Amino acid sequence: MAPASQEPILKIAMIRILTTVFAALLGLAFGSFLNVCLSRWPEEESVVQPRSHCRSCNHTLAWWENVPLVSWLALRGRCRDCRAWIGWRYPLVEFAVAALWAVSAWQILDPSLNPDSLPVFYYGAVLRVAGSFILYWLLVALAVLDAENLWLPEWITLPGTALGFLFVVANAALATFSSMNDAFETGHPIIHAAVWSLTSILLAAGIVLLIRWVYWLIRRREGIGMGDAVLMALLAAWLGLPLALLAFVLGVVLGAVVAVTLLAIPSERAKAEGWALNKLPLGTFLCIGGIGSALWGQPILAAYLRWSGF
Repeated sequence: MAPASQEPILKIAMIRILTTVFAALLGLAFGSFLNVCLSRWPEEESVVQPRSHCRSCNHTLAWWENVPLVSWLALRGRCRDCRAWIGWRYPLVEFAVAALWAVSAWQILDPSLNPDSLPVFYYGAVLRVAGSFILYWLLVALAVLDAENLWLPEWITLPGTALGFLFVVANAALATFSSMNDAFETGHPIIHAAVWSLTSILLAAGIVLLIRWVYWLIRRREGIGMGDAVLMALLAAWLGLPLALLAFVLGVVLGAVVAVTLLAIPSERAKAEGWALNKLPLGTFLCIGGIGSALWGQPILAAYLRWSGF
């Protein structure tokens, strides 16, 4: 048997493993539902009715044709009736949501925490895991919508920003009230977190709006959409300003790499005269940058500060 002092840590380790497996399975289910949303939202169709069906022949899917990942592999990516190609987006979205949810659960449920803080750990972990699930689901949804439709709907980004702000305030409230401070002091960290979160949201959106305005002054046409500014506000609400700026840098670098790669393709280079007028989904790159920043942002920033001498 393990020593009594090790039992809480072993308990967290078991919870960590089981929660990670459950998060992956839950992510597959929510990724499958997200695929329905991504197919129907641009067409302004209901995500509830009718039942899942082939977009080519309207064949209603049987239950075994609707199992995340497994069904796509079993059907080899084609409709059972008309043999129309289903597309890579379906398994990729399901896998992405499942993987991100599993990784976030594994990262947050760290068994090396002080056993004396177990009650705080449980409540805080539940809040952070739930918050990371919402954030990753939103970012995958917005990345695909922008890639396929050049569309970042404000009815997703604005509520997503509000949820991020509430998440920060709730996290600060939990940390404050669990620290056993006296009643006079408990309000200040919450107010500070709320003010800093609002400031981060405004600054992140303002940076994109400033770039948009400067680009318009130089080129006399729109270079960055308003949706990208709201998306930056969403990233700042959930991640804070430093990690949101890192997400912006990662997204811009990734977008530049994709642009240069496309320009290097002979068929695209032949159209170079009109190439500058083509639109790339900056929102998709910002979402990918946001995911990278959420997963590894703190180590990246710490490494940069060490390298720069701060």
